[in-house]
Amino acid sequence: MDAVKSLSSMEDGRKNTAMLWRAVRDTIPIMFGVVPFGITCGIMGLTAGLSSLETVFMSVLVFAGASQFIAIDMLGAGIMGWWVIVLTTLLVNLRHLLMGASLAPHVNKLPLTMQGALAFGLVDESYALTANQIHREGYSAYYQTGVQISLYIIWAFSTLAGTVLGEKISNPLEWGLDFAMPATFLVLLMPRLTDRISLYVCIISAIFAVLGALYLPGKWYIIIACIAATIAGGFLERGDQGEE
Repeated sequence: MDAVKSLSSMEDGRKNTAMLWRAVRDTIPIMFGVVPFGITCGIMGLTAGLSSLETVFMSVLVFAGASQFIAIDMLGAGIMGWWVIVLTTLLVNLRHLLMGASLAPHVNKLPLTMQGALAFGLVDESYALTANQIHREGYSAYYQTGVQISLYIIWAFSTLAGTVLGEKISNPLEWGLDFAMPATFLVLLMPRLTDRISLYVCIISAIFAVLGALYLPGKWYIIIACIAATIAGGFLERGDQGEE
């Protein structure tokens, strides 16, 4: 009996290790889009008057690209009120509530410390890869952990690279490498559009995102598009169930 349990434990360990390595492998294409933003973050931190250590520590302790860019802009503009910066970055990251709610049925089964660690590392890229894995094979905490650790490390080191190269590179996003990020998200999205509801939700959210980007300030278009997609998906699925 003990031998069977031991073999089962070894098999689970191999599966978990394989899942971690798959997460690292799946994260590699995303890194080509993350690195230019991390370098830019490092450069912007120095430009705003932060030291190299402060800039890198922000990436290590905050780990939220959009929020960091906005906070650095506000510090550079002389806004020192911490509550103004906190409130502004909170509004920018409201989309994390939706991402967290989407993963909650899976993550809530994990120990509380694990939930906290995964919540800290949840960003757009890690959510997209984790959601794609759920659709493909089901949820794996090891997969999400592998993705988030990989992205965390590359973000911190690319920010450090930005502080080192700050005097030599004015803006790495001018190279056009920032397009790697939306291109990667499109690659993850397209295989998911396999039915009528998915296609309609994608079109509706895209329309709201474009209109919001044109007519709304800041990043509100992201929240509006997410809410529109959620409502549309709910109505469409309810309609299909009613027809059955």
